[in-house]
Amino acid sequence: MINILIIILLSSIISVLFVSTKSKGIITVATVIVIASLSSFFSIKALFGESYQVVLSGTIMFGKVPVIIDSLSAWFILTINFTIVTGAMYGFNYMKKYREKKNEITLHCIAFLLVYFALLGISSVQNGFIFLLLWELMALSAFTLVIFEHEKPETIKAGLNYLIQSHFSIVFIMLGFIYVAFKTGSYGFDAIVSFSGNQSVLAGTVLFLCFFIGFAIKSGFVPFHTWLPYAHPAAPTHVSGIMSGVLIKIGIYGILRMLLLIRTDYTTIGYIILFISLFTGIYGVMLATIQHNLKKLLAYHSVENIGIIGIGIGLGCIGLGSSNKWMAILGFSGALLHTLNHSLFKSLLFYSAGNIYQAAHTLNVERLGGLIKKMPQTAVLFLVASIAICGLPPLNGFISEFLIYGGLYNWLYSANLISLIAIVFSIGGLVLIGGLALLCFTKAFSIVFLGNSREKHDDEIYETGFWQLFPMYLTVSLMILIGLFPSFFINALKRPVALYLQSAVFDQNIIKVGVVDSLQTISWLFFGLILFVLVIVGLRKLITRKKNIEIGSTWGCAYNNPTSKLQYTASSYVRSYSKLAKPLLDIEKNEVGIDEVFPAEKHYETDPYDKIERIFIDKPLKLINRITDPFLFLQNGRLQTYILYGIIFIASVIGLPLIIEKIISIFHFLNNL
Repeated sequence: MINILIIILLSSIISVLFVSTKSKGIITVATVIVIASLSSFFSIKALFGESYQVVLSGTIMFGKVPVIIDSLSAWFILTINFTIVTGAMYGFNYMKKYREKKNEITLHCIAFLLVYFALLGISSVQNGFIFLLLWELMALSAFTLVIFEHEKPETIKAGLNYLIQSHFSIVFIMLGFIYVAFKTGSYGFDAIVSFSGNQSVLAGTVLFLCFFIGFAIKSGFVPFHTWLPYAHPAAPTHVSGIMSGVLIKIGIYGILRMLLLIRTDYTTIGYIILFISLFTGIYGVMLATIQHNLKKLLAYHSVENIGIIGIGIGLGCIGLGSSNKWMAILGFSGALLHTLNHSLFKSLLFYSAGNIYQAAHTLNVERLGGLIKKMPQTAVLFLVASIAICGLPPLNGFISEFLIYGGLYNWLYSANLISLIAIVFSIGGLVLIGGLALLCFTKAFSIVFLGNSREKHDDEIYETGFWQLFPMYLTVSLMILIGLFPSFFINALKRPVALYLQSAVFDQNIIKVGVVDSLQTISWLFFGLILFVLVIVGLRKLITRKKNIEIGSTWGCAYNNPTSKLQYTASSYVRSYSKLAKPLLDIEKNEVGIDEVFPAEKHYETDPYDKIERIFIDKPLKLINRITDPFLFLQNGRLQTYILYGIIFIASVIGLPLIIEKIISIFHFLNNL
C-alpha cells in the first residue's frame, strides 16, 4: 500500500504542474479521495482489531522503518481523511475566484497534497528520524498554504510567525528523539519503550515533558498558542478548516503516542496536563468572546477546544496513575471523540465564515448583519455548528464533553483532599468554558446573521453554490449521526482506549452501559423536541397559508427613523463580560467624543490583544531589537560591502584554524622550556 500511495502522490504532483488551472483542482480532489479511500480501508480494519504493518528497508543512518496502523493511528487517520476530503471539495469551489493566480494555485495544490501525505505518515510511521522529516514537510507545506495571498504583508507576517514557532516545536521533539537515539543507537519507537523501561520514572517523566512541549506548541496549548490566531485568519478558508480540524490535532496524536511509549509517572503528568488544559480552555474562550474578526474568534475557540481535549487526556492519565479504570476510560474516550468532533464542527464553522467572506468581503462582525435573509443555508449550518461547539444536545459536541464530565464525576469515588480541589476547579472550569462559549456564539450568530446590515456592501450578497455547500452538509450529517447514535462511535473507541489499559483483550462491557444509555436518551429527547417544534411551525404555516397578511409599520418607541446603528454591536453585546474580565484581558479602546455632551463626531471601538503574547513574545522581541539595533549599520544595502563580508568570513574560516594551531604550538613550546 505504501508504494501505491507514493506513486499516486508523485503522479498527481507531476500532473498538477502541466495541466490547466481547473484541472489542477480536479486532480487534487481526486487524489485526496483515492488516498483517503485506500488508507481508510486499512484504518477501519485496524480500528476493529486487524492492524496493518509493513517494515521498510531504511538506510544505515536510521535503520528499518516500521509503518504500523494500529487502532490509535486508525482513529486519527480516519479523522484526517474525512476533514481533508471535505476541505478539498470545499476548497475546489472556494478557490474558483483565484483562478487567475495560476502559479500560486499550482503551488497550493502541491502543498495541499504534501500536507495530507505528511499527516498520514506522522500518524503511522514508527521511526523518530522519518517522523521528524515528515513533521518538517508538514510545517513547510502548511506555511506555503497559509501564505497563498502573499501580496498582503499581514499574511506573510502570520506565515513566518507560524513557521518560526513550528520550528520551536521541532526542536523539542528532535531533542527527545536524539537523546533516545544517543542512548540506544536507534531511532525506532521500540527504542523509546526499551529506554524508558530501563530508566527511572523521573527520567521518563522528563523525557515525556520534552516531547509534550514540542507537541503542545503544534496543538496550541497556552502559552504556546500565539501563532494560531494569526495563521487561521490569514490562510484561505479551507486551509483554516484543515489547520484547526486536523493539523493541530497531530500534536494531540503525538502526546497520546508518547504516553504509550514512555514509562512515566502518570499521576504527575496527568495533573500537569489537566491544569495546563484548564488554563488553555478558559483563556482561549475568554479571548474568543471579545474578538471582532470572525476567523480570529474561531481560532481562539480552537485553543479552547484543545484545552477540553487536554482535560480528557489529563483525566485519563490520572485514572491510570490511581488505577481508576473507569476514569481512565472516560477521560481518554472523551478526548479521542472530542478530537473527531472538534474537527467536524470547527471545519464547518470555518467553511461558513468562508462563505460569508466571499459574499460580504469582510470578516469584521461589526460590519455585518441580516445575512440570514440572503444566506439562509449558511446561517443554518453556522447555527448547527455553534450548538455543537457549545456542547449542547443533540449534537456531537455534547457527547464527548459528557464523557469528560463523566470522568470527573467518577474521580469523586477515589478522591482525597487534593483530588477534590482539582475536581472542583476542573468542573468549574468546564462549566465556565461552556457558558462563555454560549455567550460568544450567541453574539457571533446574532450580530452576523440577525437584524439588518450595518453597512452598505458594494456587491449584492447571495448564497453560495450547491457544490460549495455540499461538503458542509456531509460534515453536519456526521455530526448529527454522532449525536444520535453515540454508542456506535464510543464502541469504535474501545481498542484505542484499551492500548492505555494494557489489556490484550478488550472487555466488551468496559464502557459503562449507563453512560451510553444516558447519552442516547438525552440526545433523542432533544431531537424529538426539535422535531416537535418544527412540526408545530409547519402546522401553523399550513393553517394560516390562506389568511391575508397585513403589513404595517412597527411601533418605533418614539424612534420614527430606525437605523442599523440602533442594533446591538458585538462590543455592546459582551460589554458586561468585558468589564468583568478586564483585569485578566488586554483590551485597548479607541474613543472619540464619548465624554462630550454634543460631539461633532462620535466613535468607539475596542481592540482586544493577547496579554500572554505581549508578555512572552512582544517584550522579548523588543529586548532583542534593543540589543541588535546598534549593529543595523552592517545591513546597509551596498553590494560591495556584502562581498567584503563574504571575503572576511571565508578568510576567517580558512585562517582561524591556522591561527589557533599556531597559538597551541606556542603554548606547547613554552611548556617544554
